[in-house]
Amino acid sequence: MSYRRLVASATILAAGISLIPGLAHAAEPAPGKAHGMAQPDLAAAEASKTTTFDSPAGRSVKAPAAGNGKAAAAAQATDPNPDLAVGLLATTISAHGLELDSAVTSVNTPLEISIDWGDKTSVMEYADGTETVTSAHTYAEVGTYTVKVTVTDTVNQTSVDNSVTVTTNGSDFTPYGPTRLLDTRNGTGAAQHKIAPYTSARVKIGGNGAIPAGVTAVALNITVTSATSGGHIIAFADGDTRPTTSNVNFAPGQTVPNLAIVPVGANGYVDLYNGGWESVDLIADVTGYFTQSASSGYTAITPDRFVDTRTGVGTGRGQVPGYGTFSTPVAGTRGVPAGAKAVALNVTVTNPRSDGHLTVFPTGQSAPTASNLNFSAGQTIANSVIVPIGADGRISVRNGGWNPADVIVDVVGYYSPDSVSAYLPFNPERVTDTRVKGGPLPGRYYAYLGLGSGLPHSTGFVLNTTVTNTKDTGYLAVTPDPNSIEDYDLEIDIAPPLPTSSNLNWTVGKTVPNLVQAGRGSTGVIDFWNESDGAIDVIIDIFGVYKDN
Repeated sequence: MSYRRLVASATILAAGISLIPGLAHAAEPAPGKAHGMAQPDLAAAEASKTTTFDSPAGRSVKAPAAGNGKAAAAAQATDPNPDLAVGLLATTISAHGLELDSAVTSVNTPLEISIDWGDKTSVMEYADGTETVTSAHTYAEVGTYTVKVTVTDTVNQTSVDNSVTVTTNGSDFTPYGPTRLLDTRNGTGAAQHKIAPYTSARVKIGGNGAIPAGVTAVALNITVTSATSGGHIIAFADGDTRPTTSNVNFAPGQTVPNLAIVPVGANGYVDLYNGGWESVDLIADVTGYFTQSASSGYTAITPDRFVDTRTGVGTGRGQVPGYGTFSTPVAGTRGVPAGAKAVALNVTVTNPRSDGHLTVFPTGQSAPTASNLNFSAGQTIANSVIVPIGADGRISVRNGGWNPADVIVDVVGYYSPDSVSAYLPFNPERVTDTRVKGGPLPGRYYAYLGLGSGLPHSTGFVLNTTVTNTKDTGYLAVTPDPNSIEDYDLEIDIAPPLPTSSNLNWTVGKTVPNLVQAGRGSTGVIDFWNESDGAIDVIIDIFGVYKDN
């Protein structure tokens, strides 16, 4: 990661934060690059999810000899290519693509190799005798397909068939809920008691309600409450090794939510590990799941503010009353197509006059018991949200507090059947920790990180971004950078545009995490803007990537 000084400040970009030009700032480093850190190479993380499928040559089926009775038997006995066979090995190479090795055994003679990819497309390859022919294919939709290979000896007029069933690596999204799957306070989904330190709560995902078996990942809003000491929660697939990354960080007395996109174990469960010193209550609400079958792909957009009750954007101007609800159009407006099924948001509450929570849900449905964002009086706090869109193209937001609060909604992407980007979950990997290397990100600086390096055709990244050791009140904005890493290396970079949205907000001394679905932009370089007068430490964990191939 490398740092650059912000060339200007914006006014009223983040929830509740105003930056007034001319105000005295804290002492700042000299302009220019302050620190540097190696750009992450994520190709290995993607390669770790490669899957292979095979059908040995012994499964080859030879076409019967022409004729019948004694004539057919005689032809079989004098077959000039008796060992003709083909073994198949298919390897996934991207979200939609695979590579197929057709290992042909044959006498030295011209061969035609017809490959039917199982999606109404085919290709013809050629060989001369025993040879392995490698072919690549990209499916328009994720899913399961049967690939059939026919090898024909054109001289001796004989052929063999073999087939292999493959499943693409990528997963599409299906909206669900919002629905509460776990609440240790009342026994929903688990025993009614707190989760002890250094133990896990198991949450059933696959086969729970209308969620099918075989889901690959799930969108969970995880909330920690009743905490009497500090700690963190790690969400991971049941049966996998617990990663060193974290999803939710909390302090004593805090109620902290955070959205997580979590891989699901082969048994259909995810684990929520309490890394704190004392017991906590956990709540988990599902808003959708991913499967390796065609549904809705993802499209990232430049973060765009759709609602701000302080200024009247997207709804009436003025705070949302206690227990009040408003709706706003999202589908068919400002870059989100009419056919979108769900939308990815960053939702912020500011200036609340009492404790409470926000619930985001499809317009036309009753507000669920699930919550997306919990807050205390006077707090400014943000959380990522994935929410299904109502039949009328709108979403609704309910203020679950008993007093008014301001609400800001930034749209960062959408899920649609016409979107081609499928999700590839990784084993969670920490790509940046400024506490370990590089040093804090200074106030009024941004950091740029080349997340697209080694990930061709990536369109977006699922990150958990945590800010800690905060020296001043502020906010972090995550946006695509128009410059490439090479532009920065050659010092021909241009000033990136200032962000018009925020991803997480903090006050002095707080540790704040938030899921960020960052669009790739044109270069694969992502900026992390520190809009405060004090330095911060930034921790970035990657959980997966969206790819369009």
